[in-house]
Amino acid sequence: MHIFREIIPLRAYLKDHRSLNSSIGLVPTMGALHPGHLSLVQKSKTENTTTVCSIFLNPTQFNNPFDLAAYPRTLDKDIQMLQEVNCDALFCPATNEMYSEHASLAFDVGPIGRILEGEFRPGHFSGVVLVVSKLLNIVQPQRAYFGQKDFQQFAVIDRLVQDLAFDVTLVCVPIVRESDGLAMSSRNIRLNADERQRSTVLYQCLIHARNGLLAKKSFNDINVEVSDFCFRQQVVLEYLALADRRNMTLLNGICDPRCAVLLIAARVGNIRLIDNLLLIE
Repeated sequence: MHIFREIIPLRAYLKDHRSLNSSIGLVPTMGALHPGHLSLVQKSKTENTTTVCSIFLNPTQFNNPFDLAAYPRTLDKDIQMLQEVNCDALFCPATNEMYSEHASLAFDVGPIGRILEGEFRPGHFSGVVLVVSKLLNIVQPQRAYFGQKDFQQFAVIDRLVQDLAFDVTLVCVPIVRESDGLAMSSRNIRLNADERQRSTVLYQCLIHARNGLLAKKSFNDINVEVSDFCFRQQVVLEYLALADRRNMTLLNGICDPRCAVLLIAARVGNIRLIDNLLLIE
């Protein structure tokens, strides 16, 4: 696996790999890799001749500096994991390689970025859009791969690609879960044993909500039940939302379950977790 820390050598490498019959896949990450990330690399490997994984802990998408400071950093282990799945190239730049000292560009991503995660993490999606734009410009992949766990983020990036006419196909890869249902996340390693056990509440709430909706139960009633369950499990629920998966319009009920997604965010101890579930896969 080729490892690049600077943009110019990476671009030279990719220029040599481009031809009419080749394609490049990009897997953007912030590191602390787990099998969910590796599933993105493996998906890209099946669809492209060259796969580039980026590891960059992007400071512009953290509205809480303490969250940024606590984010796991495991680069040596990450490199080993990527080598084991035969990733072709790793781009792991320093912050000053991605952002100049006076960089100040910000994005207003519109209504889709002001709800849910946008409400609870002001400025988050501006930072996401900024770094993804830079990575797409640097790598210029034919395809870019993102995990379904960050469903709203994928919707925001999809809007970015459409509105700015990026010549790239976005691929949303299904969530990889632990055996007890917890969505794999880099933040999970920060959970202590008790918090790890209670973190399964998020998936349990999603399953309960999906079953209730498919049984024609009121979403308002489901929200009350989920809030009460989280309270009893000492989990701080931030939101349980129902949205149209095509455009992230928030819903109070379902007309077509094939177009609906449930999204949840909660704090278990000091760790903030998110998850989602399609009503029909």
